[in-house]
Amino acid sequence: MDWEGQFNPRAAVKDFEKLTEQRNAAADAVRGKLRATLDVPYGSGEREKVDIYRPAGDAPAPVQVYFHGGYWRGNSRADFPHLTPTFTDAGAVCVLAGYDLCPTVTLDDIVAQAYRCLAWIHRNIADHGGDPARIYVSGSSAGGHLTAMALARDWRQDGLPVDLIKGGAPITGVYDVAPVLNITVNAEIRLTADMVDRLSPKDMAPRHGGPVLVAVGGAETESWIGMSRDYAEMCRNAGCDVEYLEPDGLNHFTVTASIADPQSPLAQAMLRQMGLAG
Repeated sequence: MDWEGQFNPRAAVKDFEKLTEQRNAAADAVRGKLRATLDVPYGSGEREKVDIYRPAGDAPAPVQVYFHGGYWRGNSRADFPHLTPTFTDAGAVCVLAGYDLCPTVTLDDIVAQAYRCLAWIHRNIADHGGDPARIYVSGSSAGGHLTAMALARDWRQDGLPVDLIKGGAPITGVYDVAPVLNITVNAEIRLTADMVDRLSPKDMAPRHGGPVLVAVGGAETESWIGMSRDYAEMCRNAGCDVEYLEPDGLNHFTVTASIADPQSPLAQAMLRQMGLAG
């Protein structure tokens, strides 16, 4: 097994640096031009903050929460404002969620921060024009992992509704963290064998009872696609309403970038899940 080639997207996608430059340019093009409340803390960590992007009008709106990728050790919520107009233009609040990064914290800490973030959003989003009864969660790569973990959370232990999340869209997610043990990024992630089972959502069925959209680029590696297909099948076997997308020609980075195009298959599926597709 070529662990690095199969499970390290930066090794698998040769022009990832060019794609990152394009992403940064797209983010810069909209930065400061959108209706947003930035750097809102939900916890005490340095990056435990959210950026809240709002649609026109002040009526309670459905909420899309997005967790960024970066293998839990890179990127930030500030890198993805260009994804938000897809949702705000359709009438939704879009929350870009931040979290602390490895190696400063552990993956256990990051998952706990994702839970804390969503609990905060449920309790406070009404102050920002969002409807706490219509929260949807998505994320790419490491953010897809956090989305899947959140879908499996029993929110009743936090004193919150079990269906806090009305629908989820894990995108090109890490559903089995075991391969991380065999690739170079683990020098920063610091995953150990005893952490794998509790942090791998591959066998953790969503509890929310709502729809699940699982997406992965059709040009991603065989192992990454297989991981996504297996997760979708697990959700389907658990009784979830599952939509599976594998857009042709898109790799680990371009599948995420396609969210910025509201007419792309992935963006349309996410909006449809929220009842907002045109």
